[in-house]
Amino acid sequence: MLKLSKFPFKTQKFAPKVSDNKSTSILLQAWFIRQTMAWVYTYTTLWLRVLEKIKNIVREEMNNYWAFETLMPSLSPRELWDKTGRWGGIDVMFHVPAANDKEYWLNSTHEEIVTPLMWEFIKSYKDLPACVYQIQNKFRNEKRAKSWLLRWREFLMKDAYSFHADNEEFERYYEWMKQVYLNVFARLWLAKDTFIAKADWWTFTDKYSHEFQVKLPIWEDIIFLDPETWDCFNKEVAPSFVWTPNIADKELKQKQDIEAIWIIWVEALSKALWVPAEKSTKTMMFEVDGRFIVASVRWDYEINTLKLQKILWAKSIRLASQELVKEKTWAEIGYAWIINLPKNTELYLDDSIDWLTNFETGTNKTWYHSINVNFGRDLEIPERFYDFKEAKLWDKNPTTWNIFEVFKASEVWNIFPLETKFSSAFWLNFLDENNTLKIPLMWCYGIWVSRVMWVVAEYFLDEVWIAWPKNIAPATHYIIVMWDNLYKAILLAQEIEETWWEVIIDDREKIGFWQKASDSDLFWIQNRIVISDNTLELWWYEIRKRWETESKIISFAK
Repeated sequence: MLKLSKFPFKTQKFAPKVSDNKSTSILLQAWFIRQTMAWVYTYTTLWLRVLEKIKNIVREEMNNYWAFETLMPSLSPRELWDKTGRWGGIDVMFHVPAANDKEYWLNSTHEEIVTPLMWEFIKSYKDLPACVYQIQNKFRNEKRAKSWLLRWREFLMKDAYSFHADNEEFERYYEWMKQVYLNVFARLWLAKDTFIAKADWWTFTDKYSHEFQVKLPIWEDIIFLDPETWDCFNKEVAPSFVWTPNIADKELKQKQDIEAIWIIWVEALSKALWVPAEKSTKTMMFEVDGRFIVASVRWDYEINTLKLQKILWAKSIRLASQELVKEKTWAEIGYAWIINLPKNTELYLDDSIDWLTNFETGTNKTWYHSINVNFGRDLEIPERFYDFKEAKLWDKNPTTWNIFEVFKASEVWNIFPLETKFSSAFWLNFLDENNTLKIPLMWCYGIWVSRVMWVVAEYFLDEVWIAWPKNIAPATHYIIVMWDNLYKAILLAQEIEETWWEVIIDDREKIGFWQKASDSDLFWIQNRIVISDNTLELWWYEIRKRWETESKIISFAK
């Protein structure tokens, strides 16, 4: 039991206004958390209780499906990361200098540690599948905060790594692991608003990673859901067909080159040239693995560089410099567009431009734009159009033609296909049934445990309080002691805790009933018990459950 007379942390009268997330203010008011420095937090006793219960739920479900817990170090040496080529390649990593000119990393992920660990034990196909996991603090040198408790520089994560002889074996194991996650969602009461969304993996693949997203009104991710098939995509990879498709004009007008000095923004051009939004293009130039690329979408869309990078199977992509644009197109940025390009220029057109007629674009001549441009006459019809636009509200799924349902969500779990990237780097291999040496496939499964706490807090936020689910609340019973009745409260608490419930005794002196009752609401303890002289005269106590409007009188004998 926890006695508040000995408790060092005190609640505040008012919730501090720190962000748009009301739950963050309540957590600070209740002294569940305190900020140590930018995006690094201390968990106090009650918040730690919630955390431990979530950890135990995750641990129990992982253990049920033959995953085995480990604890790997937070520090790792540079030579492990050099083997995979990731030293210096992840900009959010913390570099730690050490004695004798050594360098270490504070780990945000553990592929470089777990792979050589399993190298010692995986020798035969009989050793597979194998899965190990840990629940451990991770570190990321985030440039800025997102949604307050979303991107911490230090956070708690469950990361699991599985090893497989072939894809068929993995597919079976993946279904098990997916069930683990679904079981966790159900036990946290999040299942009905949790979606498995496809998201980005790595560049050199057409595969997706899978994110488990909880629908929330305040968060960073935008999810596109097909309401018929329940296919779900993160905005970063969501395929899309334009919500207002192009309709070809009956008459193809004569192309005109119009002088437009210093008018380069699409909105200004639309007004100056009397061109409607759906009749204009937006063109950007990129440097992609040393190649010069021109890409264009309809002006009311943005280019999704991640999708474009996937199409090009490129390792890197960045905006071309002004000097490179002028060298390659002979025009200044803002006038270098898709017509009159030099021969052999790589041009990629988004399918939002397909069927576009009498449209506007830059003319590749500084100060000039062209209107009434048409494919076949002024611009060669490409062999194919691509989908590299950023999806937006009312867009359709190009596979089913259903309009996407779009909502905000929080990513709290993810699954990454690692394939053989790490096992190859560390020469991890095994002998199959035919005594042939093979490289095992790897997969990674993450649960952001500390983020889950905030998601639960925000998800179960009512008009005033955080309504914790019963199984992860800081305690099950809150006993308010009035006057000199602590001994009776302790006896009752001992009786309650014999059934594995948890009790907080509010025995603070010089604190009135309403302050104690208010704190029990702030902590959101499901059962509030009042012990006073009036109830003890009849050997009763008064109990009120959070979901009931009236108190009940219960005999101690019961």
